Amino acid sequence: MSTLAVVEDILRETAVPMSVREIVEQAGARLPSKSKTPDTVVARDLSMDIKRKGETSLFVRTSPGRYTLRTLAGVALPGDGAATLRPAAPSPSMSALPQRKPAAAAPSAPRTRDSDVQGGGFAG
Repeated sequence: MSTLAVVEDILRETAVPMSVREIVEQAGARLPSKSKTPDTVVARDLSMDIKRKGETSLFVRTSPGRYTLRTLAGVALPGDGAATLRPAAPSPSMSALPQRKPAAAAPSAPRTRDSDVQGGGFAG
């Protein structure tokens, strides 16, 4: 069984977008590759399939590093009727995502005092 066939089975079983790491963990020994970096193999195969086949690929990237089946994402394959569309799985709200720290403010210019200014004193 090919890597993509295993990934298809897993995505069909779970019916939710998954990260490459989650797919590999779920697949375990079912993956045909004996690579030391199965994440890389799965990510490469998914990316290449989507790139080569475009809208006819069974897979769709839902966000960086996350994939699902095109039919589960509510995206029709070319030639499919509208009746074959399924509603897209609800995506997590923005508040459910990890929040980044706000960027640090740029340092303000150092304050100068009258005594720091050169040439501004009394002539004498």
